[in-house]
Amino acid sequence: MPPTPQPITDILELARWAPSGDNTQPWRFEIVGERHLVVHAFDTRDHCVYDLDGHPSQIALGALLETLAIAASAYGMRAEFRRRSESSERCPEYFVELISDSQLPPDPLLPHVKVRSVQRRPMHTTPLKELQKEALQSAVGESYTTRWFDNRIQRWQFAKLMFDNAKLRLILPEAYSVHRDIIKWESRFSDDKVPDQALGLDVMTLKLMRWVMASWQRVEFFNTYLAGHLVPRIEMDLLPGLFCAAHFAILAPKAPETIDDYVAAGRAVQRFWLTATSFGLQLQPEMTPLIFSRYVREGRTFSRLPGALGIATGLSGRLIRLMGDSPVEQVIFLGRIGNGAMATSRSLRLSVERLMSIG
Repeated sequence: MPPTPQPITDILELARWAPSGDNTQPWRFEIVGERHLVVHAFDTRDHCVYDLDGHPSQIALGALLETLAIAASAYGMRAEFRRRSESSERCPEYFVELISDSQLPPDPLLPHVKVRSVQRRPMHTTPLKELQKEALQSAVGESYTTRWFDNRIQRWQFAKLMFDNAKLRLILPEAYSVHRDIIKWESRFSDDKVPDQALGLDVMTLKLMRWVMASWQRVEFFNTYLAGHLVPRIEMDLLPGLFCAAHFAILAPKAPETIDDYVAAGRAVQRFWLTATSFGLQLQPEMTPLIFSRYVREGRTFSRLPGALGIATGLSGRLIRLMGDSPVEQVIFLGRIGNGAMATSRSLRLSVERLMSIG
């Protein structure tokens, strides 16, 4: 293979650090010139219950494109994107052109691209400063609105919602296959999965969880007779939900409908997350209540488990009440945020070489 032109590989080296659900990295790169490349994206809707209609993957794609634009600014270049209309929504392709712009300064979020990570463990409850909230709202732009849930009662309500939502996740056979495939056991880091030490569980719970998850039969037995999901839910959902500065929602001006809507949302989310990182804040997405709520809203079956839709319906109603006058269908992102130590275990990324598409 001929040498790849620079600085495009350096730009991709930074862009690859964009976040994606369960570290799926649903994109591949094809360099077609010194200033041109194609992003070949895909989604995981066919085998991941959480990737409803591919929308979470499309949000991740937006985060990638925003990160690519940030990375390009380090070289005095603007990144312009054009989606190929003939490509499918399941496998969208984006043509990227890098244009020299001597007036373009390096994006101030550049230093934080590699630092940004997910913190699944408890954080401090110290409230965010108004200056921080204002900067985070500014980061998403005028088209989006950030809503905060930061008093003690609201944190408890969201923690309890996440705790109960986690029970649904842990008893679904469709979710089991996802969890089984994305966890890398006995690891602090992983290029293409989530290392078990990043899950927020203590050592003994991790050991038991690894043994139980060896088969669906073990999972079903422990959940049915021994409340096997209880301790993981406390450690991964209830305590982290209580111990944070706030839960937050980012809302679009209208319910997103097209792939372009979701990609634009992902770009805003990435700027929010990187801005939080610039303040030394930690963050964890809380997307599954939104996803199951949409299954309920559209009356779509997502599991063979009897009663799953009924459980999800109850959880959806609670989310609607927590959001108050903010329409749930306009929420593009839910998360929790706060001050705290950086994660000592995290997902890494595939190398640029492994992400390269041979076209």
